[in-house]
Amino acid sequence: MSACCGPARNEGAVPEAAAPGLDDDAALVRELAAVAGSDLRFVGLAGGTFLMGSEDPLAYPEDGEGPVRSVQVSPFAIAATTVTVAQFATFVAATGHVTDAERHGDSLVFKGLLPDELREASPSTAEAPWWRQVAGASWLRPEGPGSSVLCREDHPVTHVSQRDAAAYAAWVGARLPTEAEWEFASRGGLEQQPFPWGAEREPDGEPRMNTFPGEFPDHPGAPVGTVPASSFPPNGYGLHSMTGNVWEWTSGRWSAADPRPVMRGGSYMCHASYCRRYRTSARTASTADTTLGHTGFRLAVDVD
Repeated sequence: MSACCGPARNEGAVPEAAAPGLDDDAALVRELAAVAGSDLRFVGLAGGTFLMGSEDPLAYPEDGEGPVRSVQVSPFAIAATTVTVAQFATFVAATGHVTDAERHGDSLVFKGLLPDELREASPSTAEAPWWRQVAGASWLRPEGPGSSVLCREDHPVTHVSQRDAAAYAAWVGARLPTEAEWEFASRGGLEQQPFPWGAEREPDGEPRMNTFPGEFPDHPGAPVGTVPASSFPPNGYGLHSMTGNVWEWTSGRWSAADPRPVMRGGSYMCHASYCRRYRTSARTASTADTTLGHTGFRLAVDVD
């Protein structure tokens, strides 16, 4: 599995002490939590049998995308979008939840989003030098001190670990989707297509998802970063941005021998030149307390 999708923390004990609260941060959380339109919207799916995985030339066999196999999925409902900043703020405002990024005191940020001074001051990672370990980066301050999620209330929340995502899910009475549920939903009723809308990445010449523009990593042809969670037209099931924008935590595990939780869907940092993981069958994994500037989540619920 390539480290390009995001280096993991060295798994271990997560600091228990809550990060010290700041008055301006508390006020920002309350302001975000008051944003209209922060209610969750779920789409009910009847489930069924589908062909999971891929052996397409675009696939990464080393990621365990194959073999293609028939999988049965029970009826369930899944959120139409990833959880947004405003939605996560309602959780933090109500519970006082402190995220793993805040507990650790840092998170990973794409270097192209940082001002020169902070980029130079923040450590890089050897396996993926376009990442910077930024002190103070969190869901509320996604590019570290001086940044803010204001005006990004409808963007996916980022810098959340799988532990944070599971805590939010439990609070609203939901859960993270299984890998099979996520892939079933992402395909939108299509069989063995690499994208939620079909076989071609841009069938009409227009972007259908948020991935890295231009030449990765140093020469973007357009602004880089998250876009609102419902920016692009939905797939056949009415679900937005099942590929691109942010990686999404699931409840799945990488393999029988590797218990790390799996993320699906790719992100705004994916580019054909180095990472084609913006497809319905693509997968990556990280430790449960890892936080990244291109990773969020969506919810699922059981239905009778």
